[in-house]
Amino acid sequence: MIRIFLTGFMGAGKTTLGKALARHLGVTFHDLDQYIECRYMMSVSALFAKYGEQGFRSIESRLLHEVGEFEDVVVSCGGSTPLIGDNMAYMLRQGQTVYLKCNLETLVRRLKVARAKRPLIASMDDEQLRLYIESETARREPGYLKAEYICPGDRLETRDQISETVEYIENLLNLKKT
Repeated sequence: MIRIFLTGFMGAGKTTLGKALARHLGVTFHDLDQYIECRYMMSVSALFAKYGEQGFRSIESRLLHEVGEFEDVVVSCGGSTPLIGDNMAYMLRQGQTVYLKCNLETLVRRLKVARAKRPLIASMDDEQLRLYIESETARREPGYLKAEYICPGDRLETRDQISETVEYIENLLNLKKT
């Protein structure tokens, strides 16, 4: 049975890598944010607006525990998911955890183009965004480092880079079939 949780800051490439990894391993992929949106039939932004950040985090934790019971799955978690309550301890008990670590420049570049879809950063200008990423990654790093494995996330721009990273994770987690 395979159960892998991908963690890391928003924009680290968890969904991109998760889809490719799940396809390669022949298992199901779940992006936790998309799973939440399907269950609530509302966007993450709308859920934030309706319930506030704390309310959303409660929903997120509950549904993490739901997908965390699935077998043969790769789960892409939200950037804050492993930092809320007992979520990281739960993921560590349930499966293999991978921190997708990116440098500041990669995150800034990726999030500049994707900020409109992300409620926490949607209204920030470029300088505010950079400062936010810098301070938040430093604050969150100790939580992310509780993951069993660390994988570089800066090289997920091309199909070749994604394939190389999938192979890296397959080896790192000893998932090769013998």
